[in-house]
Amino acid sequence: MFLQGKRALVTGSTSGIGLAIARALSSEGAEVILNGFGDRSEIASLCDEMGATHSAANLLDPSDIEAMMADAGEIDILVNNAGMQHVSPVEEFPQDKWDAIIGLNLSAVFHTTRHAVLGMRAKGWGRIINTASAHSKTASPFKSAYNASKHGVDGFTKTIALELAQTGVTANCISPGYVWTPLIEGQIPDTMKARGLSREEVINDVLLAKQPTKKFVQPHEIGALAVFLCREEAGNVTGANWSIDGGWTAE
Repeated sequence: MFLQGKRALVTGSTSGIGLAIARALSSEGAEVILNGFGDRSEIASLCDEMGATHSAANLLDPSDIEAMMADAGEIDILVNNAGMQHVSPVEEFPQDKWDAIIGLNLSAVFHTTRHAVLGMRAKGWGRIINTASAHSKTASPFKSAYNASKHGVDGFTKTIALELAQTGVTANCISPGYVWTPLIEGQIPDTMKARGLSREEVINDVLLAKQPTKKFVQPHEIGALAVFLCREEAGNVTGANWSIDGGWTAE
């Protein structure tokens, strides 16, 4: 319970990777603030489970983010995890989808971070963990906005790590490969359409073809890595982009 007395805000944490990270931090004693959309009763159940609170802030709205950060108070651990995806050839890529993906995956990371670092600097301790992607290190066709946003998260994280290098605050990325979450499941039909493949072919020949282990990453594995980055022993780990992708980006 080494995170007792620490307050953690995890965006996009009502399901998937964010929920796994929130549970992992909570299990070590952190006071967790969840953020995301979903069924109200299910979110209430998650809050009861972890002794957490919930913010329904729309991360595409900077004023909503500002209000969320003000309500949260001083944050010790900020996990920027919220994200979205759309798969389409660039000439057909809807402009509103591009704007939304860049807004949620990248701009929201800037807005939460700029508020959180003030309190972290004052305390001389803080952890900023940004969920990037294997697509922050490589690219796949038909994912122009997602690739661009995740490369941006990597660069932003490195910049913040340098700015905060002597303050006791670290900033790192976690870059998963394919994790079996609603985000991945939701993009399978679009990939089927874009590539003219069956569901089984998308899973085996597109998704898991990228990962030499031939296994999906499990959300709890990402939660465990996030917990490690919060340890005192990780105090000199900053500006790094941690792959957890079954060897995908090693090739």
